Amino acid sequence: MNPTTFRAALAGLALAVTLSGCSALADQTVGDDADAAAPAPTTGALHALAQLTVKGPAPMTGYDREAKFGPAWSDTTLAPGSGNQCDTRNDVLHRDLQRITFRGTSRCVVATGTLADPYTGKSIRFVRGPHSAIVQIDHAVALGASWRTGAAGLSQQQREALGNDPLNLLAVSGPANAAKSDGDAATWLPPRAGFRCTYIARQIAVKAKYHLWVTPPEKAAMHRVLARCPDQPLPTDISTGVALPALK
Repeated sequence: MNPTTFRAALAGLALAVTLSGCSALADQTVGDDADAAAPAPTTGALHALAQLTVKGPAPMTGYDREAKFGPAWSDTTLAPGSGNQCDTRNDVLHRDLQRITFRGTSRCVVATGTLADPYTGKSIRFVRGPHSAIVQIDHAVALGASWRTGAAGLSQQQREALGNDPLNLLAVSGPANAAKSDGDAATWLPPRAGFRCTYIARQIAVKAKYHLWVTPPEKAAMHRVLARCPDQPLPTDISTGVALPALK
């Protein structure tokens, strides 16, 4: 092969290698774009949040904790379908505390226990008596907040279910619960950042179950939290709740 022919062949080989590399890069780019455009999951808290109605808050006119949601801690059960003769507060203490003891021969009234507080991360010793309020039962969706986002339109039976549904109840630090008051996600989040995804998922599950809406600031706050945990699942009534009267 003469020098001219050899140089021409070498140039052709170099061009082929270059084009092959470009083709592989293009294929890789298309794959990256396809991954970026993959649809969001259609299950879990983030998807459920997108399905909730967004509206401004309703007025608090007519709100009365006991009159509208019934006596606190009515007898319900952690197992759907039957009562257990224990009030809801003790049911939740029984569920959420560890190393519990009971008062007397009854297995209803929790006398002592230890709470791994989900809101603060602290270990809290519960002893029934003058200092029982160190552990309180919080409504994940506060009842006042629920009134502002649709509970006023529920039946009395449905509101009482909401107020006593273990899906909506958590044993927590008393001071943290007091700090939350009737706040929603836009005004209060648990101090323990590692629990926020679980907390927001529970609020969304309650709102979906009882057909409550979210306000624009509330939805934005929920979305910010879930952006850090896009695969966060919803808690289910199978593991936490009571039967709910059908909503119309």
